[in-house]
Parts: sequence; structure tokens; C-alpha cells
Amino acid sequence: MEKDDLQKSELTALDAEFIRVLEDLIDALVANGTLRLTDLPPEALAKLNRRKGARRRLRDSLDLIQDEDNLF
Repeated sequence: MEKDDLQKSELTALDAEFIRVLEDLIDALVANGTLRLTDLPPEALAKLNRRKGARRRLRDSLDLIQDEDNLF
């Protein structure tokens, strides 16, 4: 990989990590009542909901042992 490609790849990875930080921050602000989801512009709320839905689907697809399965 060229130097520019490596820098772009690193920036992309950092962006993904930072987006998760922002999601967690929004969740914390909503949880403590500082922010209401209705305070967000509709476009931002739609993007947040799409991302949360995608993460939930990924998490569910990786959950090989269902909660109701009591193996112990």
C-alpha cells in the first residue's frame, strides 16, 4: 500500500471509532435527560436509528447462544 492509502485507511478506522464515541455520548446525554432525541434534526435521528439498527442486527447475528438457552 502507498503512504496515502495507509493514511486514508487509518483515518477511516479512526472515523469509525469516533462515530461510536459520538453514539455513546448521545446515549449518555439522552439517559441523563440532557438531550432528547426529538432535539436532533430528523436527518440526524434517521441516520442514528439506521446505525443502531445495523449494529443490533450484527450483534444478533453473532449471538450464537440464545439467552433462553440455559447450558449451565
